[in-house]
Amino acid sequence: MSLDALPAHSGDADDLARLLARALFSGHWQPGQAFPRELDIARHFAISRNQVRNALARLTAAGLLERTAGRGSVVRTLDEWHLLDPIVSDWMSGLTRLDPALIREVYAFRLSSEPLVAALAARAATPSDIARLAQALDGMKQSARQARERHAEFDVQFHDAIYSASHNLVWRQMGHLLRPSIMALVQGSQQRLETLTDSLDRHERLFEAIKAGEPDAASQAARQVLQRTAQDLGLCE
Repeated sequence: MSLDALPAHSGDADDLARLLARALFSGHWQPGQAFPRELDIARHFAISRNQVRNALARLTAAGLLERTAGRGSVVRTLDEWHLLDPIVSDWMSGLTRLDPALIREVYAFRLSSEPLVAALAARAATPSDIARLAQALDGMKQSARQARERHAEFDVQFHDAIYSASHNLVWRQMGHLLRPSIMALVQGSQQRLETLTDSLDRHERLFEAIKAGEPDAASQAARQVLQRTAQDLGLCE
C-alpha cells in the first residue's frame, strides 16, 4: 500500500512509530505484505533515515514488523503482535477504525474473558464499585438521549468498572490495557444503530446481576451484551 494515504508527519521517531502503527491497526498494510523501505519513508515524510530506522525498531519490538538485513520489513501475523504491550495500547488509543481481522480477535478475547470477569465482579464488588458502575450506566442512558457522541465513552467506563470490580490485580491491569481496543469496538458497534435501547437493557441487566451479587446471572448477562456487540459489528447474523 502507498504512503500517500497517511497524514503528514514532522515529529520524532516516537510520533512516526505511532502513525505507522495506527496505519497497521487500520489494515493499511496486511500481514505478510512488504512494508515500505526506510528510504521511501524518509523521502515521503522528508525526515532522516535515522528517525525512520528508530521508528521501525519500535514497531519491530512491538511484534508488528519483521526486519531482515538486505530484505527490508514484512508485516507480521496478528498472533505475533504484542497487543497487551502498554506502548501498543497507547498507539491504539483514540483509533476508531480497526482492521476487521483485528476486530474479530479483540472480540473473541472479550467473549472468552468478560463473562468470567463479570462473575468475579458479582462476588467482589464493593459499594463504591457499584456506585461507579451506576454512574457509568447513567451516563450511557443520558448520552443515548442527549449526547450520542459521548455514549461510547460511558460504555467503556462501564466495562472498565467491571474489570476494576473484580478486585483481581491481573484483570484490573488487563482492563486498563484493553481500554483503547474496547473503545474502538464500542464505537464501531454503535455507528449503524438508530437506537441503543436493546444495548442499554442488556447493560442494565448486567449491572443488576453484579449489584445483586449473582455470579452466574452476571456471566450470562455479560455474554448477552457481547452477543449484541457481535450483531452490531456484523460478526454474526
